[in-house]
Amino acid sequence: MKVKATDVKALREKTGAGMLDCKNALVEAEGDFSKAEKILKELGLAAVAKRSGKAATEGRVFSKVGGSIASLIEISCETDFVARNRDFIDAGKKIADIATEKGLTKKNEEVNVVVDDMKGKIKENIDLKRLASLSIGENEIVKDYIHGEGKIGVLVKAKVGDPALVGNEEVQSFVFDCALHIAAFNPLYLTRDAIDPNYIEEQQAIFTTQAMSLDKPENVVAGIVKGKLNKHLSEIVMMDQGFVREEKKKVSAVMDAVAKSAGGTLEISEYLCFRVGEE
Repeated sequence: MKVKATDVKALREKTGAGMLDCKNALVEAEGDFSKAEKILKELGLAAVAKRSGKAATEGRVFSKVGGSIASLIEISCETDFVARNRDFIDAGKKIADIATEKGLTKKNEEVNVVVDDMKGKIKENIDLKRLASLSIGENEIVKDYIHGEGKIGVLVKAKVGDPALVGNEEVQSFVFDCALHIAAFNPLYLTRDAIDPNYIEEQQAIFTTQAMSLDKPENVVAGIVKGKLNKHLSEIVMMDQGFVREEKKKVSAVMDAVAKSAGGTLEISEYLCFRVGEE
């Protein structure tokens, strides 16, 4: 059957596979886009998980940690030059302050006034693209990290069993390092429990198809599938990734060691990560 060039292009952009491979997969799937994507995965020609969206704009990420709220915002603009403009940066910090003070989860009139004023000064299309916040409870710590010139911004929240541990230097340092880790490794999930079971089943099916092509005994195939799945999850789940400061140790293992040293319990409970231009 004939397939549309636009569908081939779209499949290539989504999977990273070659144009001819995408065309052949669509032909085999009789034009079914999802089925064609699965075929490419089974053949090992497509990335199993994409780590970030396609960059659409320039801009900058800002963060602010207050007493009970922490905010993360992304402001978009047309050029990288504007993203480094002093007025743009000052306005971004002001919006982050407003968002944290008011606990905003979306734009309000006060924020819109700041954005409009910025547009008037800079003469470029500027918008508050994203705004999110984390609450901070009595037994919780939130750390922020902005990478480079604001291309990546992270908020990470931890819970401790004893309020006295909130000020513990080792705990504070670990939570901040977790923000660095997220910026560096961009995990898709915090823990395995956060993953949709259907996604796990899909990956198992894909890895099984790949392993069966090796013509190995059933027990060997099962071991290969288990190994492939664990390797994949260790790449996308934060707690299973090698820690940014000690890559031979999992994040979960380092967290447990810090908790033991501090004499209490410690859990990374939530995080936010914005990368400029993500869709």
